[in-house]
Amino acid sequence: MATTLDYIDLFEKCRTNQGYYGRQRVEDDHYFTRPILQAKADRIMEFEGKPRIMWSVNNYLGLAGNDEVNRVAIQAIQEYGVSSPMGSRMMTGNTLHHLDFERQLAEFTEKEAAILFNYGYMGVIGTISSLVGPDDIIVMDKLAHASIVDAAFLAPGQVRVFKHNNPADLESVLSRINKERKGGVLILVEGVYGMTGDLARLDEIAEIKERYGARLFVDDAHGWGVMGDQGRGTADYFGVQDKVDLYFGTFAKSFASIGGFTATTKEARDWISYNARTQVFAKSLPMVYVKSLQKTFELVTGGDENRKRMWENSGAMKEGLKELGYFVGRGNSPICSVFVPTGSEDVEAIGKRMMRFLRDEGVFVTAITYPVIPLGLCMFRIIPTAAHTAEDISQTLAAYKAMRDEFGLKLAMEDEDLMKVQKVYGKGNM
Repeated sequence: MATTLDYIDLFEKCRTNQGYYGRQRVEDDHYFTRPILQAKADRIMEFEGKPRIMWSVNNYLGLAGNDEVNRVAIQAIQEYGVSSPMGSRMMTGNTLHHLDFERQLAEFTEKEAAILFNYGYMGVIGTISSLVGPDDIIVMDKLAHASIVDAAFLAPGQVRVFKHNNPADLESVLSRINKERKGGVLILVEGVYGMTGDLARLDEIAEIKERYGARLFVDDAHGWGVMGDQGRGTADYFGVQDKVDLYFGTFAKSFASIGGFTATTKEARDWISYNARTQVFAKSLPMVYVKSLQKTFELVTGGDENRKRMWENSGAMKEGLKELGYFVGRGNSPICSVFVPTGSEDVEAIGKRMMRFLRDEGVFVTAITYPVIPLGLCMFRIIPTAAHTAEDISQTLAAYKAMRDEFGLKLAMEDEDLMKVQKVYGKGNM
């Protein structure tokens, strides 16, 4: 009879430096990964006892901590507490307030109906996994967000991948699928790719999906509230809102809160409501969020001045970095992706050194290296918001200039470096 010594312990892997950021986990790192920041999100945040200009928080419209929203939240807590409603929407957690907010979201996104989710991640998974059956096929962008990837592989259908933001490759995949197709096809893309800031070519993708009888899901986490008329989103920006079958928005970015929604046809919404396990078996979104999000919705849709300031700050940051010699990704969103060639140096080591230098200069940014991007490049992802000031931008540019000079950075991009950046954005998207 076998003893416990004959078996491999499930926890054995936990004693190694394997897994995501394994070295940092073993070192109990809280500087480069899982940094401990003050709880209140702001343009200036405390890190290791010192104030830093924060460029890593997706507070696009500067609404984090908004006084009007806070007053509504306090009133909601006084009236409903933090627990109401109790139970799932399917059982005891459905209210007229939830239904009213869903109606507002549907009307604004020009869809028949909408469904609320407690978390954006769970909303993506719930929507996709509820709709895709064993005979259906998912076709997703190679650089789709982790929530889309997880949803695709949790769903019982087959999964195909097309090259990042490459409509020609998407059409090639769909053409092969349609030769022996038995079920439906769902294309999964993001509206704005949150790491690089480039926009999905939704005008071309929408035209292709129509010709091949597919449905289109757009996760517009970074476009909702930011792109298009009144922040209606990336599909509105391209003029194809009516061609998007499932429009997904989150409240974790421009709304500076939590939760998400899917807007679609009434029939599809009803199906999702009854079949999305992440919704059916989850407690209803608490009233404090429903009511405060409705107030935030007013501020977002009426926030053209905030959007204008955000775009101005983004433009100033991008132009300033280019003038310093840095290569800035072409993405047409506010996100500013800064690429630094590292040559044959240890890219993780130099990335950490540069990130520490900038933070010591009072600028909080995050460095992204291999394997997320090709070996030989380091990328800094900067999120300019409506809350940032001209002084914040000036101080940050001064820090990047000091880093360039201190490290003797050779910022001119060789052909080999440009090819690596092209791999990040996809062929034809530079």
